Amino acid sequence: MPKNSKVTQREHSSEHVTESVADLLAHQEPVDYKRSVLNVTGEAWDKQKEGDEDLDAENRPAWNSKLQYILAQIGYSVGLGNVWRFPYLCQKNGGGAYLVPYLVLLIIIGLPLFFLELAVGQRIRRGSIGVWNYICPRLGGIGYASCLVCFFVGLYYNVIIGWSIFYFFQSFQYPLPWSECPIVKNGSVAVVETECERSSATTYFWYRETLDISNSISESGGLNWKMTLCLLVAWSLVGLAMIKGIQSSGKVMYFSSLFPYLVLVCFLVRGLLLRGAVDGIMHMFTPKLDKMLDPQVWREAATQVFFALGLGFGGVIAFSSYNKQDNNCHFDATLVSFINFFTSVLATLVVFAVLGFKANIMNEKCVVENAEKILGYLNTNVLSHDLIPPHVNFSHLTAKDYNEMYRVIMTVKEGHFKELGLDACLLEDELNKSVQGTGLAFIAFTEAMTHFPASPFWSVMFFLMLINLGLGSMIGTMSGITTPIIDTFKVRKEVFTVGCCIFAFVVGLIFVQRSGNYFVTMFDDYSATLPLTVVVILENIAVAWIYGTKKFMQELTEMLGFRPYQFYYYTWKYVSPICMAVLMTASIIQLGVSPPGYSAWIREEAAEKFLFYPTWAMAILISLIILASLPLPLVFILRQFHLVSDGSNALSVTYKKGRMMKDISNLEDNDETRFILSKVPSETPSPMPTHRSYLGPGSNSPMEMSSAPNGRYGSGYLLASTPESEL
Repeated sequence: MPKNSKVTQREHSSEHVTESVADLLAHQEPVDYKRSVLNVTGEAWDKQKEGDEDLDAENRPAWNSKLQYILAQIGYSVGLGNVWRFPYLCQKNGGGAYLVPYLVLLIIIGLPLFFLELAVGQRIRRGSIGVWNYICPRLGGIGYASCLVCFFVGLYYNVIIGWSIFYFFQSFQYPLPWSECPIVKNGSVAVVETECERSSATTYFWYRETLDISNSISESGGLNWKMTLCLLVAWSLVGLAMIKGIQSSGKVMYFSSLFPYLVLVCFLVRGLLLRGAVDGIMHMFTPKLDKMLDPQVWREAATQVFFALGLGFGGVIAFSSYNKQDNNCHFDATLVSFINFFTSVLATLVVFAVLGFKANIMNEKCVVENAEKILGYLNTNVLSHDLIPPHVNFSHLTAKDYNEMYRVIMTVKEGHFKELGLDACLLEDELNKSVQGTGLAFIAFTEAMTHFPASPFWSVMFFLMLINLGLGSMIGTMSGITTPIIDTFKVRKEVFTVGCCIFAFVVGLIFVQRSGNYFVTMFDDYSATLPLTVVVILENIAVAWIYGTKKFMQELTEMLGFRPYQFYYYTWKYVSPICMAVLMTASIIQLGVSPPGYSAWIREEAAEKFLFYPTWAMAILISLIILASLPLPLVFILRQFHLVSDGSNALSVTYKKGRMMKDISNLEDNDETRFILSKVPSETPSPMPTHRSYLGPGSNSPMEMSSAPNGRYGSGYLLASTPESEL
């Protein structure tokens, strides 16, 4: 080093020396980073403040074990959608053929983006707001948008848990209350409830006894007190699990994550022993290869992959932010992704086994009813006995014998066949009746369980499983709200969690009025899909194109101890953004082509009817999409035009105990002479990285230091001990 440099002068003098950035960058001597302090703000060194910041980083909650963390991520990603959405899509889109596009898209979209969220959360150790403020301040709205979407989803998701709680307590009786239609007295005559008789016992129990649903979204009908109490219980459970932080919610995950697998395995074993279960499973695995060429199948598979892993919600980032820096998050991403996939396949096997059993029951019922019609026609000479094959025995009529008799009658009575009102009673038709969502869980599955031996036991197990699946996902969803807000605004965790749950319960009362189910459908269809797609695209762009894929790969190498596969480089930079852009475009087109509507239950007809949303409901629907997306342009504009400082023209770095901690100060543009090296003459100066992180306010550098509007993003980013790291 030149003898006249300021660093050399300082070694022989106790005078206070101001050093330029150029000299600082030229200094390459090895130093003890753990004992050095670099202050580039020009401010007086505040030992107490620095100690508080370091303590904040040290005291960040952590998972008690790797197993607890993995179970938390599994519990979050494996939710109700795996049990009732995936089987429906599999049934609708070609059975086994649907698994191919799903698995392909899981590998090229799901796994890379899931790995990306795990990595940034673990590296920066903040919630979604802090992470994206750090990576790119102008895209800091990503974190706020994620919080809003989590709030919207949590509002209606907990209502579904409330429904499951209601059915759970109703299951402790024999026979099950939805096994038979209720009898009502009409004067002195007892008759079956008309609405139930015209539909089915399980359908009636769902729409009338549980929801007491109105005929349309415009008919509020007042609060349903039973569902209101169940919603209160649901929010109480979530609040209790969240209030102690991850130490509490992590322990809850041991039960809520593992119990559903126990129930699914029990249901699969029991289902395989049911008559007709093999028919259902064969129907599932019989591929309809022509479906694989349908773009709609790929769009729905991509959407399912997207939501199955919980991408964009912030819950993945929140959970990973409590990990140690050297945790192998690549292994975690691969493990959780494929456990999620195999859970979906397991749940689909269970559903198809049970639906195969139900289809056989319904088909036998159809055969008996139509055989009675034929006997009536034979007795009244409408049909000739010569049309009945000689081997047919009406007292032991099989589906095969009925189908043979049906074809003969249809051929002979071709001109008048429709007047007879006979059904084909084909098992395939029953298996093709696609049921999804609440219809699968609360109607189809409950109807099948009424035919199980010891049906109350299986019903209790099933709805306890749904409660656990829902709670696991809700804990992750709530973490996507609480973690970034607490990190950003430094509010008390207990107070904020309780306040958030109470506020969500009050707002959620809209879902427990008699028309509440229609609002659940609206929120489920429109509050998250489009905003989350935009959020994940911007996440991908922020890391791959603004921060830089090569730089991010280098950071991962330092953090993990090995370089991730080049596969991730190309998927992050090219494949995933293109696929997500296509998905977003397809979603917008689908929204424009298919006018928004919902299935309403018409009491007088005892049937569902598709209705379009009224004008005021459309206004709510559009407002949901706009409100969830609003933080993205708003934060960008505020920071682009310097209406809110993003700290891009100021940088303070403190090396303390092997960690990099960033602080924001108001330095003049390009005023490098104000950078001060160490307030304590006796301390050894710390080197900056060999490259420059700060390039001025007009820089297009991917590395920009951000400051939240409240000024709390200046400190406390706990990072790797390698000082050359840019993160």
